[in-house]
Amino acid sequence: MTEIITQLIASFDLGQALLLVVIFLFAAIVKGFLGIGLPAASMAFLTLVMPPTEAIPLLWLSILGTNFLQFAHAPNKKSIMKEYWVFALAISLSIFVTSMFIADYPTALLTVSIGVAMVLFSLNLLLGIKINIGPSRGWHLGFGVLSGVLGGMSSIWSPTVAMFLVARNISKEQFIGVTGFLFLAGVLPLGAGQVVAGILTGPILIKSALALCVVLVGFHIGEKLRSRVSQELFRKAVLLAFLIMGLRLIAIGLL
Repeated sequence: MTEIITQLIASFDLGQALLLVVIFLFAAIVKGFLGIGLPAASMAFLTLVMPPTEAIPLLWLSILGTNFLQFAHAPNKKSIMKEYWVFALAISLSIFVTSMFIADYPTALLTVSIGVAMVLFSLNLLLGIKINIGPSRGWHLGFGVLSGVLGGMSSIWSPTVAMFLVARNISKEQFIGVTGFLFLAGVLPLGAGQVVAGILTGPILIKSALALCVVLVGFHIGEKLRSRVSQELFRKAVLLAFLIMGLRLIAIGLL
């Protein structure tokens, strides 16, 4: 423990720390205001100041904490788990396997995957993209694997989950509960894979815990702002910014 604290102090940079506070505070306000978008908002700016393999593990505890609270408040937890266990299992296994090798992936591949996730996320919510999905478990399995691979490489697996649930036309209340469950299902395997890959270390875990403290404050601010700011205007502005940043990341990764 002493060694971890020593490493943390040695790597401390006041300027970067303040910048990270601003980034996580903004991302958490977006999450509190819209109910979605914490990883996407964080990665949009974290990738401007650090490599993806450093940015991704910083989000781990924030994703865990916010989605634990989200699912904890959901009604009908047992029925959600019974209906979506195949989806959750597919996410868990694929996100673990994918994240185990994250340190070996080319930076360009990680950059493009983050960009693709952000573009899918923003376009899905801006345009309300819907696809025809049947009730079979095969759809659960396919979308679960796709979500897990995307999440393991970018820490963002909400786009494909949201597309699936929107296509199934479930209620808003159920949407919140199911997304909380499916996001929560991938968090622990994501962290385990990152530990195996060597990018979620003791010092990073402490920084992730500090980020969670900032996120909880920002989340509360975002909830308060809902009644004072035009939600539709704020939503469109944030999603357009995500779209532009996602396209930028894809271009950087491909060039």
